[in-house]
Amino acid sequence: MSSDIPQSATVLVVGGGPGGSYAASCLAREGVLVVVLEADKFPRYHVGESQLASLPHFLRFIDLDKEFDEFGFNRKNGAAFKLNIHNREGYTNFVAQDPKNYSWNVTRAESDVLMLRHSENCGALVFEETKVLSFDFEGDGDARRPVAAHWKTKSGETGKISFDFVVDASGRAGLLSTRAFNTRVYNSHLKNVASWGYWRGAGSYASEDPVRKGSPFFEALTDESGWAWFIPLQDGVTSVGVVMNQAISIEKKGKMAESDSLSFYHHELSRAPHIMALLVSATLVTDKGPVIRSASDYSYSATSYAGPGYRIVGDAAAFIDPFFSSGVHLALSGALSAAASICSSIRGDLSETDAYSWHNVRVGTSYTRFLVVVLSAYSQMTNQGKPVLSNVNEADFDRAFGHFRSIIQGKTDTTQTNQDELRATIQFCTAAFDSTNPQAQATARSVMRTEDTLHIDHLVADQLNGFSLRLERGYLGLEKC
Repeated sequence: MSSDIPQSATVLVVGGGPGGSYAASCLAREGVLVVVLEADKFPRYHVGESQLASLPHFLRFIDLDKEFDEFGFNRKNGAAFKLNIHNREGYTNFVAQDPKNYSWNVTRAESDVLMLRHSENCGALVFEETKVLSFDFEGDGDARRPVAAHWKTKSGETGKISFDFVVDASGRAGLLSTRAFNTRVYNSHLKNVASWGYWRGAGSYASEDPVRKGSPFFEALTDESGWAWFIPLQDGVTSVGVVMNQAISIEKKGKMAESDSLSFYHHELSRAPHIMALLVSATLVTDKGPVIRSASDYSYSATSYAGPGYRIVGDAAAFIDPFFSSGVHLALSGALSAAASICSSIRGDLSETDAYSWHNVRVGTSYTRFLVVVLSAYSQMTNQGKPVLSNVNEADFDRAFGHFRSIIQGKTDTTQTNQDELRATIQFCTAAFDSTNPQAQATARSVMRTEDTLHIDHLVADQLNGFSLRLERGYLGLEKC
């Protein structure tokens, strides 16, 4: 009931998706009074089913990994990526060094509700169908601080809640970054659109390989205009989509006699022959909402992800092209950072400026690492006749995916990372950029910070701005190195 929404909270979390629910769980387990306001009613549909190997590590910290493991989601031991029509696909194997290091392909309606309900079980107060409309602020300039939020329920009731801190996990709406502070910046190289549907009766990638069988498969389109995904789900349905530059999409549709969404989807999917071969005996699902769905996949970041009294996480903070399935990983990494830095501010472990600055660097670095890898992959997919990520005499991308491994499996944010390996990854990806684009080269080179890793498995972290993560229940926070 909206009448139960308190007039104040220590922390307000706006949005109950993965980032918001994870931040709420972390904070509530520390005894913090947390209120979550979510505009939708869960379960609700969401795309983004393929998850990285980091997910179980994050879930383990809030005691949710066992529930995910027992739910019945499709186990994911790795993923295959075919970057051009000439070379064999590359494969990133999650379980090569540890059989327990697998993840899942999930139906987000079910996985997201597991996380939101878990935040309630941890002690967070969750109110669905309640939309945050605006914020009240105190102070000016760099000292401007959100102190209250105005909300409205689906039934039309309105109210106001004050808070000490707010976590903006409002998704792509990005209430703080787009409306309050105007800090969002779009990546001009990754203004894409996606179209997707769901299929029954699809085949399996690597059906004869007990480890790789059932892995997601990602394939560059043969005309170098984009890529397609193939993600098997637990209910016998497979998510299949196409991503390409928006301008190219508009141009292609203009040349088609029939440019409706279904015709365009089939036309472009035909440019992914290996995925098409897996769909020979499959049929499109027509009883689960729209047959073909579409959305913009504009990649963006922000000039800041934190400030006095606020933290921004997940898609509200930044969005990167989903080629390497980084969305939920980045949301949870940012949510953990938000919770830890807020806890330290509450306890007075460090100054508030140091606390929010740590979150700002944490989110920005995680995003940029994935950006560099994604852009290097795009360099290959849009130049398939050139050996961008392989040598001329190489018939596969095994060496490239050896370099990619630590980033695209989420290891740099969840386990102890070899710094020489990470540096080599960034250098390898940098070389894939067009040398005539100094801005891209500078972005790639500036991302590497040798001190910037989170060692979740070992409950310690290398320093970020002179502070490290203290990952211990009851004492979650930051501490001076």
